Amino acid sequence: MLGIMKPIYQPNDLTEREAPLDMNGEEFRKLGYHLVDQIAEFLDGVRDRPVTRDSSPSALRKLLKSDDLPARGTPANELFEEVSDLLFDHSLLNGHPRFWGYITSSPAPIGALADLLASTVNPNVGAAILSPIASEIEAQTVRWIADLIGFPRNCGGLLVSGGNMANFVGFLAATKAKATWNLKEDGFRSSGKQLVAYVSAETHTWIDKAAELFGLGKNAIRLIPVDSGQKMDSAALESKIKADVANGYLPFLVIGAAGTVGTGAVDPLQTIAEICRKYDLWFHVDGAYGAPAAALPDADEDLRALSQADSIALDPHKWLYTPLEAGCILVREPRHLVDAFSHHPAYYNFAGGEDDPQINYHEYGPQNSRGFRALKVWLALRQVGREGYVKMISDDIALSKALFRAAELRPQIEAGTQNLSITTFRFVPKGLDASIEENRPYLDDLNLEILNQLQRGGEVFVSNAIVDGDYFLRACIVNFRTTLTDINALLDIVVRIGGHIDTVRRRSGDLKV
Repeated sequence: MLGIMKPIYQPNDLTEREAPLDMNGEEFRKLGYHLVDQIAEFLDGVRDRPVTRDSSPSALRKLLKSDDLPARGTPANELFEEVSDLLFDHSLLNGHPRFWGYITSSPAPIGALADLLASTVNPNVGAAILSPIASEIEAQTVRWIADLIGFPRNCGGLLVSGGNMANFVGFLAATKAKATWNLKEDGFRSSGKQLVAYVSAETHTWIDKAAELFGLGKNAIRLIPVDSGQKMDSAALESKIKADVANGYLPFLVIGAAGTVGTGAVDPLQTIAEICRKYDLWFHVDGAYGAPAAALPDADEDLRALSQADSIALDPHKWLYTPLEAGCILVREPRHLVDAFSHHPAYYNFAGGEDDPQINYHEYGPQNSRGFRALKVWLALRQVGREGYVKMISDDIALSKALFRAAELRPQIEAGTQNLSITTFRFVPKGLDASIEENRPYLDDLNLEILNQLQRGGEVFVSNAIVDGDYFLRACIVNFRTTLTDINALLDIVVRIGGHIDTVRRRSGDLKV
């Protein structure tokens, strides 16, 4: 006969309770002080560390020791001694002054402290009754972000996880606003008309995810060609819209980029806005990276034209230097968010008073339970103000331009593009003519291997872009710790590594010259 398993823990008197996760103030203070000291030491010494270490997944798994779920706990002070070393020594450090890879900024220290405070209070910013002051802080944060980039401050908006989700929210608001039938009740296909959206060929892959996830299908996405500056061809856009209307499709959305992910190009947003008004289309701007540059006094007309959009996605964890995660969606008319996302089940008691209405963020986006992402953005905006952000963003752009000028002058380096704070360039060995078609595959593969070695080596971290079909290295500077000394070192490192790879490959017969 099988025995009955004895429970690990049998409660007795619960008039007083000891919970293994609880911690009194003195314990927390001692642990917290020590952890803050470790973090402060890490921040002061981040420049002296490698940007990343070349550790294999299997080696990292060994550092985690046993893979069995522990039956008994370990004192918190021992855990933090262990995990702080693991994170400091085995992470890619996007706070390092020589990290210029994917568009993740050097995180503001005030944001790290804000996350601690937000997690301690732990408001659920899905309804105002669950997060009274947090909801108002988020609403003010949305207004301040709108102010910063020149968008109407009476817009609707909320903080989300990042660019994908911010763009998704704008996409869904557009579908609900522009469908000519009851989309919520009947879905996409019920009208017999296919909704279609227009994006440049340089648009981030979020649009593919949106089309697939929300039932529109990738065939409903029209890729518009770009010009020599990697910007959307507005004449081709209008021509495609006309053709789709003539063929019985229902155009509803045009997406312009305020800083493409590859080269940082800004689409002709002013012209796109005019086309959208002409054909009554929703104008969405993917400004996940570049929208904050609209705050600069010398921002060009196209960047400033994002103010005419129906919706804008931007990521504070990109060019506002907020720790992950922090994306933001702004929608000109708040009602479009409510139309797309509001539901009122019987178990909600969130209505509030009519004379003093409150914001319930579950009505503005796809999440019900929401963390307090806004606090770290709000505190940073208060810490440095508009002037502080203008200075840091301007410095990043100036460093990117300095890199481009240095690339133009440097032997064995070919400058590619420069937009906002993104510069592309590639290594071209001595005696190799990059204009000869037969040399292109060799150059592409050579620069790919340079990138692999750079990303493993820990001296600097960059990424790549495809420019007119050619493979280029890409440095995106959204890093308030980067200096001109760091920028100047980059090309020296690329030439050294590129020269070595090229020499080895030519000796092995990979290229005949």
